[in-house]
Amino acid sequence: MEWKRLTADTKQLFSKFQKETPATFEGFGVMGKDAKKNGHLSEKTKEFIALGISVAVRCESCIGLHVEHLVRLGATREELVEALSMSSYMGGGPSITYSAKALEAFDQLSN
Repeated sequence: MEWKRLTADTKQLFSKFQKETPATFEGFGVMGKDAKKNGHLSEKTKEFIALGISVAVRCESCIGLHVEHLVRLGATREELVEALSMSSYMGGGPSITYSAKALEAFDQLSN
């Protein structure tokens, strides 16, 4: 899978959909901004949580976008592998499959 293309395509689709439902995206944006801000948990920790959920629900676009954020936030491959190990433990076989995809995304997006 080409993760840079997947994330770019996802963003393009979001942009088109946003034009049709601006209030939905405005509300989602407000919610996301508040959820991601540093507090008791760092933004990076919160992105690891979001990645774990993305693996659990098997959302490839979500995996790509959250890995992209983790790369921006300076996550290491080792941190990602630990988080994916926990996601795999909690979700079993299907989560192992999507954890492997997330690791591939990290390797592509961090270069």
